[in-house]
Amino acid sequence: MNRMATRFRNSLFITLLGFCAGSALAQTPAEFINDASAQGIAEIETSRLAHQKSESKEVKDYTIVVINDRTTANQHLARIAKQLDLPVAPREEVMDKARALMPQVMEGESFDEAYAANQVQTTEQAIEQLQQTALTTDVPQIKAYAEETLPKLQNHLQMARALQASR
Repeated sequence: MNRMATRFRNSLFITLLGFCAGSALAQTPAEFINDASAQGIAEIETSRLAHQKSESKEVKDYTIVVINDRTTANQHLARIAKQLDLPVAPREEVMDKARALMPQVMEGESFDEAYAANQVQTTEQAIEQLQQTALTTDVPQIKAYAEETLPKLQNHLQMARALQASR
């Protein structure tokens, strides 16, 4: 792996490690919704960028799946927050969190490689967080969200691993 991609992965790992360490603690439903929404927005925006920058049909096809599934998941989270009358973070705060989760922009072939590696890593972490939440939450709507979203994330992971293997 080239030096730029290695730096990218290391900085992303440190950022995500700090985020996940905070997320690993028991969260309130509002905290879960805010964190999951920020992760979703970061995935959507990163995938939009990848869709624009990549010349690979595989990458472009993958980004469409991620954008569609994550958009649907975030809409579901918004409905849950409204149903439960939960205080949610202001949009700016969620966007700031999402920006912190987004990887740095890379160019050329190394972009596709770094994007695929990032997707494997972030999707594994999202699955882990969602599984933990599903086990610990006593909120039926969040449990249902997890059960609905986990298979989609597992599909994303399988696709991301295939992308990574092809790079």
